[in-house]
Amino acid sequence: MSDCVFCKIIKGEIPSSKVFEDENVYAFLDINPASKGHLLIVPKKHSESLDELGEQEFSSLFAAIRKIARALLESLDNTGFNLLMNSGKDAGQIIPHVHFHIIPRKKKDGLSISSWPFLKFSGDHLQEIAKSISEHIRD
Repeated sequence: MSDCVFCKIIKGEIPSSKVFEDENVYAFLDINPASKGHLLIVPKKHSESLDELGEQEFSSLFAAIRKIARALLESLDNTGFNLLMNSGKDAGQIIPHVHFHIIPRKKKDGLSISSWPFLKFSGDHLQEIAKSISEHIRD
């Protein structure tokens, strides 16, 4: 996609602080980080949602996430991380190209990622929801 900022970064048209690259994945530091070492990991193939990725791109993406998360924990004295993805405008996705954020965490770092309300559903209602989702799972 010619106007996608992540595609331009992958092609080298926009500078980035690259951390990792292979044939399917590109990872770089976020220019508006939530913490030191906050990274974005993107598939090189332009895809707006995970279901547009082929099996190889999907597998490569998660293999890279695992490698990079381990490196973040070892290199910057982090004790944890958040792995986040916003999928779709209603979920807060700003750039329409699949991407994951890895946000390094330390004890008492002041970040608050989990600020959603905790809803309550009855056991029967949970079973109905589970059934509805299960019926829509496909290859």
